[in-house]
Amino acid sequence: MTLSLEGKHIGFGLTGSHCTYGAVLPQMKKLVELGAKVTPFVSHTVMTTDTKFGKSEDWLERVRAITPEPIVDSIVKAEPFGPKTPLDCMVIAPLTGNSTSKLANALTDSPVLMGAKATLRSGNPVVLGISTNDALGLNGMNVMKLMATKNIYFIPFGQDNPFKKPNSLVARMEALPDTVKAAIEGYQYQPVLVEKYKD
Repeated sequence: MTLSLEGKHIGFGLTGSHCTYGAVLPQMKKLVELGAKVTPFVSHTVMTTDTKFGKSEDWLERVRAITPEPIVDSIVKAEPFGPKTPLDCMVIAPLTGNSTSKLANALTDSPVLMGAKATLRSGNPVVLGISTNDALGLNGMNVMKLMATKNIYFIPFGQDNPFKKPNSLVARMEALPDTVKAAIEGYQYQPVLVEKYKD
């Protein structure tokens, strides 16, 4: 990718796939290191849920340590990131199956989804990094619907555990920066279907 991210304003949405944050936050940091202004958006689940993968406040502190931009934690705060304060690109990673379904069916009930809606309204790209156990099940039609939607791009993804979780798909998060660069230039980073096995 030859495009520079220097000075680009990128929204970075986190939804409730808690097991994936460890792979995602280094990519947020990389965007900052590449010169982007990164504004984090978080869902209610991210704000309030403690899991075996960590406490919500600890994850939020890690986000604050990566970027000085204030966390967008309400729909009201997210709405201006349309024509008023447009983002060059909105990333959602991880994107849960629940939020995949909502985004594909125009439900905007979280700051993250409002950030995506606002960005699409401006005609700018939205990059999705899916992490869902039902992407090859009932949510498959929503994934494909989004793949066919103008200005939506996917971080390459694949089955993370095809024998124990045959319907599960997870994005290869290390490809996030290159996918963002390609999306800003108006094309899908390839290949989009990859092998994605857990160690």
